[in-house]
Amino acid sequence: MTRDYVPANLAIEAMRDNGYRNTAYAVCELIDNSIQAGEKQEKINIYLMCSEKTEQRNTRTTSRISEIAVLDDGEGMSKDVLWVALQFGNGTRLNKKDRKGMGRFGMGLPASSISQARRVEIWTWQDGVENSLYTYLDIDEIKRNNNSEVPEPINKKIPEKWKLHGTYGKSGTLVVWSKLDRIMWTKSATLIDNSEELIGRAYRKFLHNGIVTIQMLYFDEDAPATVIEKRKARPNDPLYLMAETSCPAPFDKQAMFDPFGEQNETKFRILHQGEEHEIVVRFSMAKKEARDTANAGATSYGKHAARNVGISIVRANRELELDQSIVNTYDPRERWWGIEVDFPPALDELMGVTNNKQTARNFADVLNFDFEALAKEGKTVTQVMEELKEDGDPRAPLFEVIKHIRNQYRIMRELIQAQRVGTRGNGTERYSSDLSTLRHGTIATDERKQEGYAGGSDPDETQENEQRVQVIRETLEEYDVPSEEAKNLTATVIGNNLKYLFAETALETDAFFVVKPKGGVINILINTKHPAYEHLVEVVEKEIEDDVEELKERLNKAARGLKLLLMAWARYEDELPDGKLKETAQDTRKDWGRVARGFLRA
Repeated sequence: MTRDYVPANLAIEAMRDNGYRNTAYAVCELIDNSIQAGEKQEKINIYLMCSEKTEQRNTRTTSRISEIAVLDDGEGMSKDVLWVALQFGNGTRLNKKDRKGMGRFGMGLPASSISQARRVEIWTWQDGVENSLYTYLDIDEIKRNNNSEVPEPINKKIPEKWKLHGTYGKSGTLVVWSKLDRIMWTKSATLIDNSEELIGRAYRKFLHNGIVTIQMLYFDEDAPATVIEKRKARPNDPLYLMAETSCPAPFDKQAMFDPFGEQNETKFRILHQGEEHEIVVRFSMAKKEARDTANAGATSYGKHAARNVGISIVRANRELELDQSIVNTYDPRERWWGIEVDFPPALDELMGVTNNKQTARNFADVLNFDFEALAKEGKTVTQVMEELKEDGDPRAPLFEVIKHIRNQYRIMRELIQAQRVGTRGNGTERYSSDLSTLRHGTIATDERKQEGYAGGSDPDETQENEQRVQVIRETLEEYDVPSEEAKNLTATVIGNNLKYLFAETALETDAFFVVKPKGGVINILINTKHPAYEHLVEVVEKEIEDDVEELKERLNKAARGLKLLLMAWARYEDELPDGKLKETAQDTRKDWGRVARGFLRA
């Protein structure tokens, strides 16, 4: 007598609990196979079809899905390939060094199928549909016979109800699920509704480029020739940088977001298993016009964006998931940014891709790793990362990627807040749009630090952001900067990791400006009562009606130059040690203000 390590009748039931979130995710595994089957073609046509059966339940009649099918006009399978297609962990793409496509694990077709149905059937052909080869997997039969052998493929005709729909070319494959005992949605319309956004998002790059078309339809099993509903999957881009997508009007035909950052994307060269590979990170942020509408989040496009919140993890141009682990799902601002992380299958082990291709576990772990907790022991985040690298943490190549994502995410959130307030006309918009000048001054300060110059405000840069925000806001409000403006100026500066902040307020002093280093930021308050304000600041900051481009350019340069000069003076004061020298510099500033008043009044 022999004993199997894993009895077939028990193993097949255990394998059904393989982690697919719902029926739509399981269907995506079949679509993966279809796209892979058409990789040598200019275009691949895919159909998601449902057969619906009318049932009598007590006193009412209802319709329920009886079978689900996915059809493609790809290259089809030979007999040998079909014979292993329903084996768990087997396939034609295992152990290949050249990982370019979506397939790899040899689990997708059988695992996704039995997660939803007790029977899966496959027809495939390479020389006309009339020469279809057929095999199947039936859970009840395996349990009954305690036999896990895949039936040898035979020639068998496709049922007529499926042949009525879709494209049947010289080659292709049809997969049919029946005995549906685990599907989440029992009505075809509901299944298609819930699958449409996921399918459109997962395959957006293929759909947008026209490489793939995906049709979704369902029919009555008793009258299969009549299609009850049919629709075409449209791209669903969580970065909202694509045109012609499923986003509601007016952003169905045009992009709703703009690329964020100086470049459209950031590329990281990753050394893994002796070879270099590339991870590409892209960022986007809502256009101003998308948020100009009152209560933009309640619009149809705002609600659409709310369903696409998260970091889109993309493998081989196919989205695995929207990671929401760092997202504050209760904050409506989260819908107005987009982040995409794109990596090749060669980095599957580094990213921790699961065999159902629904998540990248290692990436999610690093994304949520609390580097700051270790940094509180007197180390910087950078030092913590370097120590983990030295300790041989296998996730170390991802550290710089995660650091970049976290920084940009923080900046975008703060800018989105400032962007919205700016539309209400409180003056913040002007300052949040002048980031390049402030960044320039911040970079210049960093260079001085590297040269050994220390400022009195520098130690406060290590304080928690919450503490810095509170101190800066209180300082601005102390000088009569309106509370809402102070709040959003602070958010812009802290969110962008800037060293300088400009605010305007009426001061009872001869000084043209006041320097207040607080919270690690050098706050420069411009005195609106000083004549220099009227002659220099106001004239270049307010809107210019004359449409002479050269004049505009000169005025813009004047404003930028003035602020850089003020930053230079402010930094000069900041670097002076407390005592007589610093007091002298402050007196000098006041004296200079008095002299400037006399010159400007002349």
